[in-house]
Amino acid sequence: MTEFIAELIGTALLILLGNGVVANVVLKETKGNNSGWIVITTAWALAVFVGVVIAAPYSGAHLNPIVTLALAIAQKFDWIKVPYYILAQLCGAIIGSFLVWLMYKDHFDATEDQGLKAAPFATSPAIRNLKSNLLSEIIGTFVLIFVIFYFTNAEMGTDKTPIGLGSLGAIPVAFLVWVIGLALGGTTGYAINPARDLGPRIVHAIIPMKGKGSSDWGYAWVPIVGPVIGATLAALLYLALNI
Repeated sequence: MTEFIAELIGTALLILLGNGVVANVVLKETKGNNSGWIVITTAWALAVFVGVVIAAPYSGAHLNPIVTLALAIAQKFDWIKVPYYILAQLCGAIIGSFLVWLMYKDHFDATEDQGLKAAPFATSPAIRNLKSNLLSEIIGTFVLIFVIFYFTNAEMGTDKTPIGLGSLGAIPVAFLVWVIGLALGGTTGYAINPARDLGPRIVHAIIPMKGKGSSDWGYAWVPIVGPVIGATLAALLYLALNI
């Protein structure tokens, strides 16, 4: 297990489970059809938990290019590793999304609505207003990154003896993603992760899915640019507050 493999596998599991719940909720004739937003946001949070459990001991479990970028800006991560991590995350997202399509293929074929067919791959806005959509992604990502900077390790006593929590150490980030989805996700579907959106959108564009419709590349820049801006602002504010 290397850093690259850890980021790839962790991101693949994140997308398999995260996009998998969207498929389960929106596609026709699934057991979870129409089970709602709370199911989607909860499963995405738990998907983050799973990905972090796998990757954290080996790579730090970024699983998201803007986490990697923000840590580098804040001088907590080596810039030379940034492209390496982002490539692993994008490849993992592509693999995870492809597996979702294979698993739910019959249900994709049974669903006529092109928007519902696309939903398990990439995000789309509830109301299409690119300026507002961009702002939503900036704010959601800012919250994600700024809070991550203030995560602390479990410690005990006045001498702050570290307490090893093992896999339980992944719980805080899962809660963070959960509340972002519940509170801020209703506008754009809270991509807050360029690899999470771009990788599956690429899969949607190339797979031979019946009646799939457009991959909406005209919107695809929003869940990339918005998170980059939000992460950069969060990292700069963190640096300013900790000079």
